[in-house]
Amino acid sequence: MTWRIESVPYTDPRARALRRELDADLGARYDGFHGDEPEERRRARARALATHADQIVATLIALVGDAPAGHVIVRRLGDQWEVKRLIVLSAFRGRGIARGLMTAALEAARDDGADRVILQTGLQQPESMALYASMGFTRIPVYEPYVETMPRSVCFARDV
Repeated sequence: MTWRIESVPYTDPRARALRRELDADLGARYDGFHGDEPEERRRARARALATHADQIVATLIALVGDAPAGHVIVRRLGDQWEVKRLIVLSAFRGRGIARGLMTAALEAARDDGADRVILQTGLQQPESMALYASMGFTRIPVYEPYVETMPRSVCFARDV
């Protein structure tokens, strides 16, 4: 079955549904990871992870037929470009969709003027880290806004 990537508005209902799927997946992966921490720190982490529509350079979804299969965002983070919210639904994995979404995200960042892209992930996402490494991303120190609330993040960068 073939797939394609479309650029959609951040508010596209299919994109929103895919982000909810990602939230559920990450919630399960990181359940208990942060231990018994104060509510203020949880709220600070939520603020660090939040993506605001005015930062968005591109919202891309992958479709298999008419079915939403994957999602990624490119946003401006200060003077940098960051890839966020990559997901491929489990039913559609193993088809190269994540690599396709990442390639399209890198192109969108470059088209917006980027010469480098950064991203943040975590130890509970080994398949993501393997994908990024295979695409030429290299590890970098944890960057803001994740330093305080997610110091164990795994961050990467790549020239585009």
